[in-house]
Amino acid sequence: MKKLLLGLVLVLLIVSGCASQEKETLKVFNWGVYIDDTVISDFEDLYNVNVIYDNYDSNESMYTKLQSGEVYDVLVPTDWMVQRLISETKLQKIDLTKLSNLDNVDPGLLNRSFDPNNQYSVPYFWGNIGIIYNKNNVDAADLEDGWLLLNNPKYKDQIYIYDSERDVFMIAEKALGYSVNTTDDAEINAAFELLKEIDASTNPVYAVEDLIDAMVNEQKDIAVSFSGDAAYILSQNENMAFFVPEEGTNIWIDSMVIPADASNVELAHKWIDYMLDAEVALKNTEFVGYTSPVVSAYEAVVAPGGMYEGIDAYVPRLDNPLDESYNYDAALKQKLADLWIRVKAD
Repeated sequence: MKKLLLGLVLVLLIVSGCASQEKETLKVFNWGVYIDDTVISDFEDLYNVNVIYDNYDSNESMYTKLQSGEVYDVLVPTDWMVQRLISETKLQKIDLTKLSNLDNVDPGLLNRSFDPNNQYSVPYFWGNIGIIYNKNNVDAADLEDGWLLLNNPKYKDQIYIYDSERDVFMIAEKALGYSVNTTDDAEINAAFELLKEIDASTNPVYAVEDLIDAMVNEQKDIAVSFSGDAAYILSQNENMAFFVPEEGTNIWIDSMVIPADASNVELAHKWIDYMLDAEVALKNTEFVGYTSPVVSAYEAVVAPGGMYEGIDAYVPRLDNPLDESYNYDAALKQKLADLWIRVKAD
């Protein structure tokens, strides 16, 4: 009997010891190719935890996954999706007192309209949308047409446009002098007609992931692209350049947020704070190519000898009053999606 009791005690001690050594887990849901993998492993080593890191390719697919019941501790949605998640009470407030590195962030990226006082979100990367072009094949004088460069038949069959209804309507709306958040039917229809005209005049290819490699390899001369993708393309091919039309564009911020049903809120705060560390942010932005909100990381890569020295795509402007962020509007989003299907179908 004593031997049996001793054996039970030993088993309990072993089980207890294993339980005490079990690591905490953090579940992160982020865009694909949007982090240096060593940042993840370094975080795991620093806090002796496991990170489950999943990817999505659009804000919509991320939202659908959440609706299915999947639980994550940290998400990285775009500003308008942050606005939506806040309105649907799907996020919890961030305890900013736990973020020792928040002061590293450019103040110009804080307190934006989608989340005043940053109660629910902290910037991760940011940028805008513009046009990549081959300097050898695109006439510099044609750039004066701004977004209407995409409607120039001279470049028929030489254009990529990012396949996103909100972004293509932004192009047409800005070319016509409208707000990207217009709900006026006449203005939306005018933008719709312009997009149909562009489709007929230049026969653009509507692309997503394959756009980056295609432009690096000069498969076409013009592409509508996010600034971060453009920065990478320009770093790989000196024949490429980037410009943002003066008529205005979309300024976007992808932010770290904590879902209302997160399982490990304390570790989520540690992850967010870690991403704002100067050295971590520098490693991340060098790998990804998108603009860091951390001032020291930004300054390091644009300085002489920095990875993105002289690459203007890495330096989004914040001083053009015609640049706007998207507001979340479910009815408008559906209307634009339906019209965009018609443009591509025609």
